[in-house]
Amino acid sequence: MARSLRIFYSGVKGAVRKNHNWPPISKKSAVMITAAEFFWPGTFGGLEDIRPALGAAPIWVSNVGPHGDGSEAGGVEFLLHVEWASPLNVMVTITVLENIEKYDRVD
Repeated sequence: MARSLRIFYSGVKGAVRKNHNWPPISKKSAVMITAAEFFWPGTFGGLEDIRPALGAAPIWVSNVGPHGDGSEAGGVEFLLHVEWASPLNVMVTITVLENIEKYDRVD
């Protein structure tokens, strides 16, 4: 069963290396990450009420690397990219799926 969590980063610009430890993730996990700009709500509402703002800034995630094998914490590292003249607030959603079923080597 897939599980997801959402993280809110303030003031992101350029390519920034991120790590988020989360016990459901291991190095054998299939992980997907999405990212979009967001705006902090006014005085009403909580984090659950924030939605992505699809503006003109290119925002994406690359180099996704799940980790954790019992001797280290489970989680995922990734690069978060924001191509804009000024820092932006970015909402990241991490989804962990079932473990990888098969490993193939292609030369």
